[in-house]
Amino acid sequence: MKQLFLQMKWVQTILQWWMNKKWRETVHYINGPETLPAPLSAEEEAKKIIEEAVKTAEAKKKEAVLEGKDEIHQLRDESEKELAERRKEVQRQERRIQQREESLDKKMESLEQKEDAIAEKKQQAEAFLLEAEGIKANQFEILERISGFTAEQAKEFLLKNLENELVHEKAAKIMDIEQQTKDEAENLAREIITVAIQRCAADHVAEATISVVQLPNDEMKGRIIGREGRNIRAIETMTGVDLIIDDTPETITISSFEPVRREVARIALEKLIADGRIHPTRIEEMIEKARREVDATIKQEGERAIIEAGVNGIHPELVKLLGRMKYRTSYGQNVLNHSLEVAFLSGVMASELGLDPPLARRAGLLHDIGKALDHEMEGSHVEIGVDVARKYKEHEVVIDAIQSHHGDVEPKSIIACIVQAADAISAARPGARRENLESYIKRLEKLEEVASSFEGVERCFAIQAGREVRIMVKPEVVDDDQMILLARDICRKIESDLEYPGQIKVNMVRESRAVEYAK
Repeated sequence: MKQLFLQMKWVQTILQWWMNKKWRETVHYINGPETLPAPLSAEEEAKKIIEEAVKTAEAKKKEAVLEGKDEIHQLRDESEKELAERRKEVQRQERRIQQREESLDKKMESLEQKEDAIAEKKQQAEAFLLEAEGIKANQFEILERISGFTAEQAKEFLLKNLENELVHEKAAKIMDIEQQTKDEAENLAREIITVAIQRCAADHVAEATISVVQLPNDEMKGRIIGREGRNIRAIETMTGVDLIIDDTPETITISSFEPVRREVARIALEKLIADGRIHPTRIEEMIEKARREVDATIKQEGERAIIEAGVNGIHPELVKLLGRMKYRTSYGQNVLNHSLEVAFLSGVMASELGLDPPLARRAGLLHDIGKALDHEMEGSHVEIGVDVARKYKEHEVVIDAIQSHHGDVEPKSIIACIVQAADAISAARPGARRENLESYIKRLEKLEEVASSFEGVERCFAIQAGREVRIMVKPEVVDDDQMILLARDICRKIESDLEYPGQIKVNMVRESRAVEYAK
């Protein structure tokens, strides 16, 4: 850089010399030679140029030296600032470390103090424990002296009292079971009687065993009776029913425990009244015609039930037996409708469990097939149903469902269990067995009200037609031990406030949840 600067200065000096020379020549040309000073020699000119160059170089040297000093001074200032900042940072770290050491020292001192305090409290606790044991021993001695019992004798006394209480509860439970057994036996007896009435045409009177036929006038009663009673005897002999003709105006009562016979007699009697010609030959024709109509109705109802249930391949005789159940009742519930309900429920449950829905519906439809037969076959409707199903080569699962739906034998398949549950559901629903819907709802509401009256109960539901109450308790209010006592209190409250057949199961549920979030 300096060389380049010197070269430029030399070029500038030479140019200045050349321009002075030309200026002198120009002045000489204009004014003459006498106006110019005497020209310098080349050596003098060169010396002069060299001197000027040396002066310029010295000046540049001084300038460069000054610039270098300034730069050095600037660099030194920057380095001093950086060193000062680093020195400050080191000082800050030293202060931080010192503060940390002081904090650790304080913590150590605090821990030592706590350890000393804990050791002192431990010694005090041991002393208190020894003192409490001594007091306990003294109290035991005082209690033994006051009560006249030793510890073993007191334990024996308490166990005896507890045993007496348990004996009392056991006796009460036995009485409840006996009462329940009596109630169930009564219900079972009623069902057996109803089935027997429908299967046997005996000379007994029972509910739902009569049909009433309206007459156009009272003169028709005499025509139905006939000369010396031949017409009424012919009707009773051919149909197997009893005609009751009393003082009731324009009415004849047909009495029979077999609903199919009663229906045949009713249809035949209505046809005779409409025809007007009443004599033994005409009676026989009308009864035969009515019998054919009832048989056709039975067949149609059986086919309708099969179509609605969605099953096929049933033997024609079983179809007729299904149709006969249209005229059968159990506790006021139509047996055919009940069988269809059981079939639908069984199919739905089988679908939910991934089983064979058509087979389940078939088993549900045929589970009460034994109720369609009369007294000609001996045995319960379960045994008769099993025999009939085996006779017509039904599936083993269907036979098992028929055999086990009343709990007579243990079920061997899941479908049999499904049919058993569906049978209970159909019989327990409101309105199935002549129970007033309003009273049914009031009974369930009263049961839920009694269960909800206790503290800690969050929600409660009466289920199983009032045979079970399911209670949800608040986990923060009722713990696991208190659940047992609460369930016992609710049972006693139900026993004292409500009237109900059988027994009610109190099922209590407590749920505890812990929720945390990982961040």
